[in-house]
Amino acid sequence: ARDLMFLESAFQKLLMNFTWWVNRKDAEGRNLFSGGFLGLDNVGVFDRSKSLGDGNFLEQADGTAWMASYCLTMLAIALELAQNDAVYEDIASKFFEHFVTITKAINSSCEGSRGGLWDEEDGFYYDRISVRDGNDVPLKIRSIVGLMPLIAVAVAPSEVAGRLPNFMKRVNWFLRNRPELGAHISEIYEPDSGSATTRMLAVPSRDQLVRILKYMLDENEFLSPYGIRSVSRFHKDHPYTIQWNSENLCVEYTPGDSNTNLFGGNSNWRGPIWFPINYLLVEALERYHHFYGTGLKVECPTGSGNMMDLDQVAKEIKRRLAAIFLPGKDGVRPYAQSLGPYANDPLWRDHLLFNEYFHGDNGRGIGADHQTGWTSLIADCLRGLAVGD
Repeated sequence: ARDLMFLESAFQKLLMNFTWWVNRKDAEGRNLFSGGFLGLDNVGVFDRSKSLGDGNFLEQADGTAWMASYCLTMLAIALELAQNDAVYEDIASKFFEHFVTITKAINSSCEGSRGGLWDEEDGFYYDRISVRDGNDVPLKIRSIVGLMPLIAVAVAPSEVAGRLPNFMKRVNWFLRNRPELGAHISEIYEPDSGSATTRMLAVPSRDQLVRILKYMLDENEFLSPYGIRSVSRFHKDHPYTIQWNSENLCVEYTPGDSNTNLFGGNSNWRGPIWFPINYLLVEALERYHHFYGTGLKVECPTGSGNMMDLDQVAKEIKRRLAAIFLPGKDGVRPYAQSLGPYANDPLWRDHLLFNEYFHGDNGRGIGADHQTGWTSLIADCLRGLAVGD
């Protein structure tokens, strides 16, 4: 049986948390968020969890995407609760409207003063320094930060919302009177139905999604034999540098252990493979496929000529993640390269460890070796590959 009382209790606490982020981490009320997100503290040139001082601050693509995703989660809960209490229809409308305003903000051009985070020329999302004097600076680092907007996607059949007429009335009014905010709301119409049967809310448009995936699925960029890297391999030969406060700051591709103590020692987001982000991206690709179906195919890997729909792409990423733990031709599981003689010892080799993150080129396990909080998601990846999900 559905425990609506528990869901409602959790929703009230989440509502307070959501409000805190909106009030404290959107410095100028522009629906672009700061504050450090998802543990990506050292993925950029700055410690993203600290202030830049002098009235300057970061507007973060991943932070903004996370808040858009948060809106979609809160919208889904509110719609569920509204089926038993009509009061929640108004709250659902609030999160729908907040999502589309965040989406418009992040998709505005990153060029010029007080713009957004989308770079139309590059086809990628970038963090941006909001400078007190108005000369804002996009940080053109190809990192997992620019992939995070992909996770803000939700697909729903129209009958779900159709049972809530007050909610749909407000949605339709909003789209009719604010058409500039509706560009990222997609609809599929069945022949002769006269109305949309499926709607999708997503931060990137179809064209933006395809352009970002071109980077994500490039083996010379994000796509490793073992999953999605947190910084593009492009930066191995092309480090990103910027001068800030008389310092030359740099981000380069570092596939293994961190080569700097600047942001807390061995906590490294500058190249390795992290399971939580990979899993969120896989789930997002499955949602996009649910909407676009086989009508949307992309090259995977980029440049290979091999066309896949997004469900097949999701499976390919799962397969590469699984390869971290499956024995290679030498009998050694790639993650176990860090275990020395224990890697292929018959008494130890089948007792798997769940490392915190993995080398971006060879899959070697790095960091804590009991990170079962997220790396154990490999079990679901293996299950999905086994049953064809």
